Amino acid sequence: MKFRAHDTFFIRKGWLSKGMKHIPNKPDVFVSKDENPMDVLGIGANMVKALRYWMQAVGLTDEPDSGRRTQKFTELGESVFAHDRYVEELGTLFLLQYKLVSNKKDATAWYYFFNVFNMTEFSKNDFVANIQKYIEVEDENTSVAVRSLEEDFNCIISTYLPRSKANPGRVSPENNIDCPFGELGLIDILSKNKKTYKKTTPPVSAIDPWVALAVISDQAGDRTEIRLNELLTAPCNIGRVFNLDSISLLDVLYKLEKLGEIKINRTAGLDVINLIHKKTFQDCVERYYASVEE
Repeated sequence: MKFRAHDTFFIRKGWLSKGMKHIPNKPDVFVSKDENPMDVLGIGANMVKALRYWMQAVGLTDEPDSGRRTQKFTELGESVFAHDRYVEELGTLFLLQYKLVSNKKDATAWYYFFNVFNMTEFSKNDFVANIQKYIEVEDENTSVAVRSLEEDFNCIISTYLPRSKANPGRVSPENNIDCPFGELGLIDILSKNKKTYKKTTPPVSAIDPWVALAVISDQAGDRTEIRLNELLTAPCNIGRVFNLDSISLLDVLYKLEKLGEIKINRTAGLDVINLIHKKTFQDCVERYYASVEE
């Protein structure tokens, strides 16, 4: 489990493309002794550290656990760099969202928030109290400072809630300090006075069927039959990572059925889908970008 590895910095617009730009020719860009990483990336020292973390947390790069700490693209990173290096496509953000919130090891608070935390309306205190119980159950020998958990919560809110919405009178809509993940529509304000928030379901039209199939296929493994309830409620599956309810999940599945990629079977109480053409996560990613570029 890892907490507060972002050093309080959420992903800013342009950060991921800034990081990707240098990986092919300068894989040690974040730790280089030949050139100052702050000068190369154009951000402060703490931001360099945060971006280094985020590149891995969202599944764009890998870094060895020991030895020379260079970064290299993952398969997903290669695809994003080749087809959407400025991270402008909503589908790219949904793919990175999936990788981020299924990353229990490096982004534990994000994993917990989407996959375990069942409150749809909540405050910071609700989140902190519940994740403390979760940490105790997961590892009774692990102790995490309340401040770290609070800062993870603040960072989660800043990741998905545009600052112009949180403080419309203070923040110009043209500023670029927002996180691009705010475009996904996964969190909204419930009460400004009480400082409460709510999880929200994005419009089904925003979720490309190939992106949806990427998640479903990745979680299915070798199986070709998956229960609808698993898609909706199982950790890291499409219902959890995209905040889908049963109606929006079915709408997404109908789009996939129309593509000829799945068959929905709700007869005799089965409530399952069958994957007709077994594809890997990366197969679906490539099909998504091919469809965007058509």
